[in-house]
This record gives sequence, C-alpha cells and structure tokens, in this order.
Amino acid sequence: MKSIPPPPIAPQPSAASQLRASGRKTTMRWLIPFLLVCLFLATLIWLPRQAQQMEASERLEQLIADSLWVEQAIRFQLSRDDESMRIIGREITNGRLHQEHFRSRLNALLRNNREFYRVTWFNAEGRPVASTDDFPITRADLSKSSLMTGERARQMRRPLYSPPAVPPGIAEPMLMDYHVPLFHDNHYVGSLVASYAVARILNEMVPWWFAQDNEISLTDTDDNVVARRTSGGPGLNVYTHRRELELPGLTLVLHTNSTKSAPKLLPNLLVGSVIVLSLGLLWSLWALWRDINRRTKAEKALLNEAVFRAAMENSLVTGMRARDLEGRITYVNPAFCKMVGFAAEELVGKIPPMPYWAPEAMDEYQERFSNVLAGRATPQFETIFQRRDGERFPVLIFESPLVDQDGKQTGWMGSILDISERKRAEDLNRTQEEKLQASARLASMGEIASTLAHELNQPLAAISSYTTGALNLMQQGQADPKALQPALEKIHAQAQRAGHVIRSVHQFVKKREPARQRVQMRQLIDNVAPLIELQAQQFFVVLQLQVPRSLPPVLGDQILLEQVILNLTRNGIQAMAAVPSARRILRVAAEVTRNEDGAESVTVSVTDQGHGIPDDVAARLFSPFFSTKAEGMGMGLNICRTTIEFHGGTLTYTDNPAGGTIFRFSLPAQSGPD
Repeated sequence: MKSIPPPPIAPQPSAASQLRASGRKTTMRWLIPFLLVCLFLATLIWLPRQAQQMEASERLEQLIADSLWVEQAIRFQLSRDDESMRIIGREITNGRLHQEHFRSRLNALLRNNREFYRVTWFNAEGRPVASTDDFPITRADLSKSSLMTGERARQMRRPLYSPPAVPPGIAEPMLMDYHVPLFHDNHYVGSLVASYAVARILNEMVPWWFAQDNEISLTDTDDNVVARRTSGGPGLNVYTHRRELELPGLTLVLHTNSTKSAPKLLPNLLVGSVIVLSLGLLWSLWALWRDINRRTKAEKALLNEAVFRAAMENSLVTGMRARDLEGRITYVNPAFCKMVGFAAEELVGKIPPMPYWAPEAMDEYQERFSNVLAGRATPQFETIFQRRDGERFPVLIFESPLVDQDGKQTGWMGSILDISERKRAEDLNRTQEEKLQASARLASMGEIASTLAHELNQPLAAISSYTTGALNLMQQGQADPKALQPALEKIHAQAQRAGHVIRSVHQFVKKREPARQRVQMRQLIDNVAPLIELQAQQFFVVLQLQVPRSLPPVLGDQILLEQVILNLTRNGIQAMAAVPSARRILRVAAEVTRNEDGAESVTVSVTDQGHGIPDDVAARLFSPFFSTKAEGMGMGLNICRTTIEFHGGTLTYTDNPAGGTIFRFSLPAQSGPD
C-alpha cells in the first residue's frame, strides 16, 4: 500500500518576531496618544493668545463702530437744528414772526433741544431785536471769532459755525455760535445767532451707555480740548479713535478713549486648563458610566413595557386597528383578529377593500375611506362588519389621528367595539318600553272607564228611546217616512257620537310600531279632545283650547304624542280635584317659538290651577316608578319625557303665577309644504 504524505505544517512565528510585533503595537499604541497630547498642549498655548488678540480686535472694531454712530447722531441733530433755524429765519423774513412772539416761538424749541444755550435775532445794523434770554445780548457780547464768522456768513449768504470760545467779559461756558444770515429780496435784513453750549452737545447727543464705557472729547484741529465727558471715568488709551466732524465753516475732532483695559492672559492658565480638563475628563467618564447604567435600565424598562403592552393588548376585548395615511393596515391586535375571524398576517399590509367589509355596505366604506385619505375621519360612527364565515355584526368605531414623537401625523388609530349585545339589549329595551307605554295607555283608559261607560250610555239610551218611538209609530200605522226621518237622524247622530268615542279609545290603546310622519298639532289635540273632556266632566273642570290652525307641522308618531297630551292633561285635571270649582280651569295652548339659533319649534303648554308641585317632589318628578298617587304607576311623566326626547324635543315645567303648574313640551317645526 502506498503511503499518503502528511500535509505540510505551516511555519510557526518565532518568539523574537512575536516580541518585535508586540513592541511595534505597543509603540503605536502610545505614539498616537502622545502626538494627540502634544497637539493639545500646542493648541492650549496658541488658543489663549489668539483669543486675546481677537478680543482686542473686536473691542477696537466695536469702539470704531460706536464712534461712527455717535458722530452720525451728532450730525443728524445739528442738521435738525439747522433746519429749525432756517424755518424761523424764513418766518422772520416773510413777516410771519414778530418781535413780541419770538421768545414764545423759540422756547418750545429750546425745551426739546437742550444743546442750545440761547438764540438771538439781530437786525441789519447789528442791534438785538429779540432773544430767548431775559436780557438780550449785543454784538459786543460775542467773541471775536463769532463776529468774524457772522461777517463771513453774511458775505457768503449761508449759515456758518464759529469756533468755540468763551464770550468776553463774563464767566460763561464755552459757546459755539451758529450764524444764519437773513435776506429779503436779496437785501440783508439781519441774522439769527444760535449759541450752542459745547459741553451740552456731548451731554445731550451722546448716549449714556456709550459715555459709561468711553471718555468722549471734542477738540479743534490743533487738539485743544473744547469739551469733555467722562461719565465712566478717564480713558486708558488702550482703545482710541479719532474722527473729524466737518461742519459749515468749522472742523471739530471727536475723540473716543475706552475705559476698558487690554485683555490679560493669566500666568497659570495652562495649569488651570489642565486641571479643569482633567476634572472634565473624570466627570465625562463618570457621566458616561452613569449614562450606560441609565441606558441599561431604560432598555430593561422598555423591554418590560413592551412585554406588558403586548400582554395588555392581547387581553383587550376592544379591537385595535392602525392604518397609515394611505389607508394600509399597519397593526391589529388579537381582539380584532378574533372579532373578524382573520389572522394578523392576513390583515397587516392590506389596502381597501378589506376582507371584513360587508358587500351591501361597500359604498359606505368607500366614502369613509375617501374621507380618511382627505384627513376628514369621523371620530365616532356605527357600521357593520362581516366575519370570515359571512356573519354580519354591528360595530362602533372610534377613529383618532396617530401622531409620532415629533407631533407629525403618521396615520389613524381605530378602536372597534362589537355592539351585538348592546343592540340586542336596545331592541329588548325598546320592546319593553313599547309594552310599558301600551300598559300606561291601558291604565289611562282604566282610570276613565267609568266615565266612558256613562258617556256611551247616554247615546245608547237615546238610540233605544228613538227606536222605541219609531216602532210605536209603525205599530200605530203611521209609517210615513217624513214622520220617521227626524227619529232616524237623531239615531244616526247618537250612533256617530258613540262610534267616535269608541274609535278614539281603540286607536289610542291598540299596539303598533312607532311611525314618524308629518302631523298637525291641532289635529293631535282634536283627536284626544273627547277623552280629555270625559275626564274633565268627571271632576267638573272647564277645558279651554287655544290651538291655531296655522301652526307648522311636526315630525312624530301620532299615537305617542297623543298619549303625552292625554297624560299631561289628566295630571292637570287630577291636580285640581281639591280646589274650589271656580278655579278648575285647564288651558291647553300651542304656539310657534324660536330658540337662540333662530330655529322654529311648536310649543304646547298645559296649564292647571291646582295644588302645584312641592320642592321635595320636584327633584324626583321625572324619576321612574315615583308617584304621589296611591294608585299611580309612577311612569307617566317619565314616559312623556322619553317620548318627547325621542322626537328631538324637550319637556319642562314651571310654576303657574296664578297657582298650579305649567307643563310645556317643544318639538322642532317642519318647513316646506305639509
């Protein structure tokens, strides 16, 4: 047998090579942090100096910008003053401003512009005409430079500023005169001299915030200081700026000297920075460890919450369904799947039409789906779904927007309730309600049975009497039709009367399904009027009806509404059983009323003058099975209120000012042809 050679063995690295490789890795592991530390130290040394230079440059630039703004503010105010002086000069030359009105005209200007010291009006000969001072000055009170400026302004025919100077002879502040020559038809008629207190120019025209940080001074071109403001102290000559202020006939220089010192570099900045950075590194490591622990706890809490949420959703009996903005199902819970009989995998990702939609309601589903796509989902509505086996069942759906953590809507969340049991309960309750109403009607007829028998006995007795008389005539051989006709007509009238009463009772007590239709309130009251009169006669009550025929129709069930009217009138009649006969008046009235929205209603009021309703009874008046009568069922008023609210109306009561109670019920009026 031929032997098979063993596979070649790969050469193993020697210990020396492994040591060298480990040394290279160690060197690289330390070299990179060393280079980073060197870069950090170099940056730490360079950055403070660079920051110092940048701060100095920023302060100087800010000073220059503020100085330019102050200069523009001074120029703007002086320009406004110049315009004011020109306007006053035109008023003088045009003869609209006279000597006696000069001072009052200028006082308002000087109050609003406190940089003015005084304003003087000189005539063509140089004599003062008027002044804002109590004692007008003369030309001798002006400085020599101001007189020379006034002459030049006259020759040049334009206003000029004189160099600032102290007027001769008296200890006045340094003034700068503004000469405005006045000409009328090219003839010199005088001049206006507006004297500025130079110190006030800085005090009034330089903002306080700028003066707090800078020393401001005005000098002439030879650097002689004419005014200075040092609200924040003397300047330190670190940040300075010089700006010439060119005025007509005069040049001043605006000097700004900041009170701020140069930024200083702390000698222990490097050591302090290292300590701060080291502490910052330790704090960062602690914060990182803390955040890792928090993250771990948050992940654990999130997992527990997800498990709890899944368990909660799986135990819900309410179906949950989420859809995106395109109507695609993105989530269903087990309750919904059990409700419709489809698995979650069969529903998630589906777009309409859905497999649980009933074919007969497809148009309704499509309309609602279109509204959802348009962002107009109905918050709550009822519809029908079908199970997998085709069984239909009613559902109540609550729809609301599905919003993410950024507040952006991503879809719609729906809660679906199977209301089959509720519908069955409602049907059963409605059946019981109908039986109870029928029982109440039978009870009402039981209460008036004796009166009804008496009422029917009269027409039956009359019929018997007229029949006997007709038979006697026939037996006597007087069978003439003309002789029998009056008796037969009376028999017919009495039979109609008895039949009308019987039909009213039969129509009132027979069992039937509620049917809404347009009915007239006058017709309803006329139908039950014979039954109301029967009860009224028993208690000797006078019935008054005030029901116009022009009332608009209402939409309702005729028999149910007749029962309400009969119950209310019976209560009113019985409430007057113990009052004097003169007060036994029952009034039934109907009218058209309007609510706050302007909608019309037909309001029926039943007014009695009985004993009224005590406060302890009023609180439970409409409660089921509560009655103040020993033989009462306690359902009359409760059925009345339920019936009226079923028709979209309201039933209320108030005290009658004349004694007794007024019950009112209102039903929405129907517009259009009857």
